[in-house]
Amino acid sequence: MKIIEKIFSLEGKVAIVTGGGGILGSEIAKGLGLAGAKVIIGDIKNYKEVSENLKNLGIESEGEYLDVFDRNLLEEVAKKVINKYGKIDILINAAGGNIKEATTSPELSFFDIPISALEKVVALNLFGGAILPCQVFGRYMVKNENGGSIINISSMNAFRPLTRIPGYSAAKAAVSNFTQWLAVHFALEYNKKLRVNAIAPGFFLTQQNRYLLIDENGNLTERGKSIILHTPMGRFGNPEELVGVCIFLSSDASSFITGTVIPIDGGFNAYSGV
Repeated sequence: MKIIEKIFSLEGKVAIVTGGGGILGSEIAKGLGLAGAKVIIGDIKNYKEVSENLKNLGIESEGEYLDVFDRNLLEEVAKKVINKYGKIDILINAAGGNIKEATTSPELSFFDIPISALEKVVALNLFGGAILPCQVFGRYMVKNENGGSIINISSMNAFRPLTRIPGYSAAKAAVSNFTQWLAVHFALEYNKKLRVNAIAPGFFLTQQNRYLLIDENGNLTERGKSIILHTPMGRFGNPEELVGVCIFLSSDASSFITGTVIPIDGGFNAYSGV
């Protein structure tokens, strides 16, 4: 067990979680902290509450106001972390989501979706949700002698686009492509020990997608039923089920893994339907 504990340990590592105030980001942050990392929660809301909850669990944590579209704020947080801890080992890019205005429905056809809504979804998931934080925090991470780990959040949509959410599907496909590109770029140009991977969650109930999967009476919508039918494990995922793979990708256990997109989906992507 000592060998296992050593290679999966995050003791002494410093992690930043953008979107850390959300359901998935906060759960991942807690997992990293319990594995030994010092965790900085960055978000536009709930960052203080999440950080305090981590502290109550004995985790060293800081909460920072962070708008992933604001490069100056990203720079400020990066400098604070470097000044206090001297390094950034792990970056989890958990900011993202979808909006109703970019989702087709009986009330909104594809032909009438505002470009501004699609732009907002792509910007949130690709630019703010991946590229900008990688530019700002990555500038410091490439200097790490022991490298580090960047984990982006992709989606099942990156493997095969789902109905009704064209902007989100396009954005997450771009996140997967960018993850692979950046993994190669950093390894060839800057630091062969700095790894870049992504996880692709299947169907987890969040504030952004609940209206699509659960009706006002708390029952599955037709879309929700279809998802469960096509998920061999027969259920939605629980946020804590993202933690194990994030610890793995953040630790020395994955020291030769970069440029991957790992599904966490209960078998959804593997199932043909027959």
